[in-house]
Amino acid sequence: MKSLLISAVSLACAWTFVTSGAAATGTGPYFKGPVGIQLYSLRDAFKTNVTGTLDLVKSYGPRIAELAGTYDLSPANYKKELDARGIQGIGAHFAYEAFEKDPEAIAKDAQALGLKYAGVAWIPHQGKFTEANAHQAAAVFNHAGEVLSKYGIKFYYHNHGYEFEPYQDGTLMDILVNETKPEWVAFQMDILWTYFPGQDPAKLLKKYGSRWELMHLKDLKKGVTTGSLSGSTDVENDVVLGTGQINLPAALKAAREVGVKYYFIEDESSRAKEQIPQSLKFLEQVQW
Repeated sequence: MKSLLISAVSLACAWTFVTSGAAATGTGPYFKGPVGIQLYSLRDAFKTNVTGTLDLVKSYGPRIAELAGTYDLSPANYKKELDARGIQGIGAHFAYEAFEKDPEAIAKDAQALGLKYAGVAWIPHQGKFTEANAHQAAAVFNHAGEVLSKYGIKFYYHNHGYEFEPYQDGTLMDILVNETKPEWVAFQMDILWTYFPGQDPAKLLKKYGSRWELMHLKDLKKGVTTGSLSGSTDVENDVVLGTGQINLPAALKAAREVGVKYYFIEDESSRAKEQIPQSLKFLEQVQW
């Protein structure tokens, strides 16, 4: 009886350790997160089965997400589905034109979704991204950020590669950062869309420091030529984190140093369902 009691106590202690001391899915001794999924990764699945795809998201383990539409559900009803699975929406991308025309409408939707952030992932432009495009976008960002701030939500911009057109002794990204107000406008680094046009993610994180509050975690297939400012590459070039050509340990170390608050795996390839768990495992084991 005594030995059974000791065994029961030992089991209880072990369970307490596992549930309270174990790292969250996707985090480990070096990478601390918090990490979630950018739901655009599963866009095709969402189009046919919203609730089933949210169940899949839950099965991956992380409990935060960056949203990519509500798939014909109202923001309030979509939030109910997230809440039922213990998933918190942190941010979402909305159309640039919507921020130009009615940022308050976006703020209300974001508030209904329970978001902390609402942002833009593409600035419309013809041909090369220009200095005029950058100045205009910075003005739109500031106005949108001011409106959103009244609702307790912060605006953010997700870089896409074309912003790195040369400008003076830097790039046009300098305009977007320097002409926007830190209290209203944050930035999300997409590691692939920083590396693909020829930038060093770790150096760029340090250059703009605390302006980076969010991050997209991706990796670029080995052998793909870089240096393009088009903002476009085949989605099948997205590979499991750590198997591509980007120095992710250096970027993750720099992100932690500058205070990035939220990380999201975005995998746009047709293999996303299978690759996301592998990428989470990489984050648990990565070292620097």
